[in-house]
Amino acid sequence: MNAGEFGRRNTRTTMASSTNIAKRARSKAEADFATWLMMAKLGSFDDLPSNAQNFLTNYRARLETMSEAESTALALREVYSAYYSEMEGLGAAPERQARKPETERKVVRLPKSPKPQPAGAARNSSRSMIRKSLCSNSA
Repeated sequence: MNAGEFGRRNTRTTMASSTNIAKRARSKAEADFATWLMMAKLGSFDDLPSNAQNFLTNYRARLETMSEAESTALALREVYSAYYSEMEGLGAAPERQARKPETERKVVRLPKSPKPQPAGAARNSSRSMIRKSLCSNSA
């Protein structure tokens, strides 16, 4: 293996590793932030760790100048960035990649199931079939 190959492999490994760190950090940030909000709403704000209290204080202060969705998104970004650094992610925490819009939607249509027959109708139809087969055999 020459130096160029080693560099390419090392870059791929680092990229895969930072992607995994980013996923774990984002997942943990979303779960923790939701938990912190719930605890604060239930009156347990003082029981939260100091970093959680700081994130929530900033979140609440921003609610006066922006919507709840914007403030939540910004708070999640802050928590995620902090977790990414704690998990030894390299550089700035990567942004979540937006999904590419689909130009053509693939819709699968399932066939409609037959309507259930009333209980008496099923018995009557099987009796008439038996009668028909008996009548045709005797003739």
